[in-house]
Amino acid sequence: MVAPIILYGSTVLRKHSAEITEEDNVLKIADMLSDTLKKAEGIGLSGPQINILKRAFVIDTSPLVEDDITIERFEGVFINPVIIDRSAEPEIYKEGCLSLPGIYEDVERAAKIWVRYHDSSFNVIEEELSSIKARIFQHEYDHLQGILFIDRLSPLKKKLIKNKLREMKSRQHKYITLKL
Repeated sequence: MVAPIILYGSTVLRKHSAEITEEDNVLKIADMLSDTLKKAEGIGLSGPQINILKRAFVIDTSPLVEDDITIERFEGVFINPVIIDRSAEPEIYKEGCLSLPGIYEDVERAAKIWVRYHDSSFNVIEEELSSIKARIFQHEYDHLQGILFIDRLSPLKKKLIKNKLREMKSRQHKYITLKL
């Protein structure tokens, strides 16, 4: 099932997400996230972006692989993710967001991270992520905390995109509350 993507300006994007329990419909949440991500041709999507304030996101690097054969194809569902540790080594990469269409800016993030999460079968996984997987994980993890990539920009960069953000906020679409 494809869900509408919540756009910048909605208060939902600024809220903290709740833990998912085994009583939640994990497979339905994962399917909605995956279906919506594929339809939008994105590389990552979190629960808050489809109005589900639960700690879940999906990653699919397939769209990137088509343009850059050095990127590993990767697809995954991350339930109740935690970043255990981050490397001190920073990496800068241009990021965008399905909730902020048309805005792309360089963002500094840790080059490597150590994470723990549940998969869609609720198995606990711990692993080290690097490169694009670490980048997308950190971006989507921020969404679960109510943080957008634009919050990580310098004051000057924020000032330069201020008009775009104001315009986006003014034409914000209404969204549908989804029941699970």
